[in-house]
Amino acid sequence: MLRPKPSRIESSQNGSNLVPQELTEQSSHQESTPTASIDIQTELNRLEEMILTSFRIPLTRRTLVDEEKLLDQLDFIRMCLPTAFAEVADMLQQKEEILLQAEEYGQQIVEAAQAKRAQILDDNDILRQAEREAAELRRQVQQQCEAMLQDTLEEIDRKRRQCQQELEEMRQAAIAEAEAIEQGADEYADSVLESIEEQLHDMLQIVHNGRQQLQPNLPPPRNSQFPKNG
Repeated sequence: MLRPKPSRIESSQNGSNLVPQELTEQSSHQESTPTASIDIQTELNRLEEMILTSFRIPLTRRTLVDEEKLLDQLDFIRMCLPTAFAEVADMLQQKEEILLQAEEYGQQIVEAAQAKRAQILDDNDILRQAEREAAELRRQVQQQCEAMLQDTLEEIDRKRRQCQQELEEMRQAAIAEAEAIEQGADEYADSVLESIEEQLHDMLQIVHNGRQQLQPNLPPPRNSQFPKNG
């Protein structure tokens, strides 16, 4: 049902105020600016209802439609299409932006997960390196302790042998000194006894002389009982 003549909306845009009162009343509940939210489906339903509720010619499949109302509705839909297309484009753009944001967010999550995985791997590497270093340090300390223990045992054995040798030398020296003391003591005792023997011999001689003076016939003392060392 296209018309060769300019539409009513086009005439209005050229400066002629030819918009019908019905179209104005029909769109009074909507804004006619391009940014208005237009439900094209609702307007198409109204167009369909306009046709279905028009007078039908009996015994035919024809319907008498008010051309003025029909054209007004078509012009209104035609006028609303750019706004609807713009809204659809905005919705598609918003959808693309949402998808892009979701993709970026997903990429960020993936990158964060990869970074976390790399960090965990690094931490595991650091932990394994620390365990290896600790094992190496433990092995070195154990070797040093074993070496120190061996040195200590050798030093103890050397000191033990040295002490045994010194004790043996001290024992030999003590034995020699004891023997020397014993020998000196014997010699001293012998000299003392010899001196006592001489003194006793002299005393016996004095006693005998005294008795002989008292008894001239007294036999001489038995010198064999007190031998005098000469």
